[in-house]
Amino acid sequence: MAKVVNWSGIYPAVTTQFNADSSLNLKATQQSIEHLLKTGVHGLIMLGTCGENCSLTAEEKRAVITAAKEVAGGKVPVLSGVSEFTTAAGAQYAKDAQKIGLDGLMVLPGMVYKSDTRETVEHFRTIARASDLPVMIYNNPLVYGVDVKPEDFALLADEKNIVAIKESSDDPRRITDLHNIHGDRFTLFCGVDDLVMESVVLGIDGWISGLTDVFPEESIVLWDLLLQNRFAEARSIYRWFTPLLHLDTKIKLVQYIKLGQQIVGLGSEKVRAPRLELVGEERAYVTGLYETALKNRPSLASRKAAQ
Repeated sequence: MAKVVNWSGIYPAVTTQFNADSSLNLKATQQSIEHLLKTGVHGLIMLGTCGENCSLTAEEKRAVITAAKEVAGGKVPVLSGVSEFTTAAGAQYAKDAQKIGLDGLMVLPGMVYKSDTRETVEHFRTIARASDLPVMIYNNPLVYGVDVKPEDFALLADEKNIVAIKESSDDPRRITDLHNIHGDRFTLFCGVDDLVMESVVLGIDGWISGLTDVFPEESIVLWDLLLQNRFAEARSIYRWFTPLLHLDTKIKLVQYIKLGQQIVGLGSEKVRAPRLELVGEERAYVTGLYETALKNRPSLASRKAAQ
């Protein structure tokens, strides 16, 4: 039997904050988390793509998740991305995350090498068995070149620690396929910001979101409206939000989201090389998207009151 978890709702993919010299800024990272918790997010994903996992040293990764666990204080589940080059390194990270006291893992395929289905399944199995922590499989074939198709999850269904799927294939039809093939065996999360409304209609349990780092209040109201089937109200927020949600699907999503955090006063745009801060026309374009969104920001008071 799979371990029962209560993962549901909005889990922001939290950014890792850096100082001007690119050193780790744990205090600012904790401040970002504190703001997200105050707005009512339901969980935290540390060291995903937005957390720049692969740009951190092993020691820094463990420092970040320790800091996150400290500030969360058991209020919400804290999960960490497992994004390593080898299966052995992923398994060791899982063991260390359990010692630190995290609530779960979001496991990615091995980095760089594009494994086939047999290799991918073995990678996930080995990491899942390395600790007692519940595991979410992060399936993002567009970015990582490794695709776990809905039917392939049958090969992982007997692993008791594998309890959830972050579906980021950019194909919402897979949500229905996952339900039809596996029933309620796996908790399902949408991992693509500009597909969340469609995904809720098809049946998901949660949303792992990058733009929630910038607009957490709007994200939470949108989520609540969708769960209440108040689709007309949700559509108005979704249409306002979508030009920004599209940014989550781009190669430079980290820079785009961090620039947004800086614009709204919730963080710094500083990233680690090879990523660089935005310049020129690209910076002006993304800044313009945020400025337009802020100018037309929807009023949430009536929607909150009606909930």
